[in-house]
Amino acid sequence: MKTNWPELMKELGVSLKDLRGGAPDVMKGFSAMAQAALAPKALDTKTKELIALAIGVAIRCDDCIAFHVKAAIEQGATKEELMETLGMAVYMGAGPSVMYASHAVEAWGQIAPKKD
Repeated sequence: MKTNWPELMKELGVSLKDLRGGAPDVMKGFSAMAQAALAPKALDTKTKELIALAIGVAIRCDDCIAFHVKAAIEQGATKEELMETLGMAVYMGAGPSVMYASHAVEAWGQIAPKKD
């Protein structure tokens, strides 16, 4: 069964909105942490999004994969960078990461702009 990654993100957006409304202080704190972690310093934001994607694959989090594939694309990541990132995730997470790396490839195919 294939996942519709754009639809998954849309559905998650609704749930996350409810969570932000129900636990606003926690979610503001999480948002501030995310902004601080993603700020470009020694590593650029694209590299940080690829790291987040690798962690999402290694810990087997489809929701993380969806959001970080999209964010990596928005930061200018290439398919080649995606594949190297997934190679590292597989190296660190073994067999289960192979399966979740395939989810990231599928998400990329659905989210990345199509090149003519």
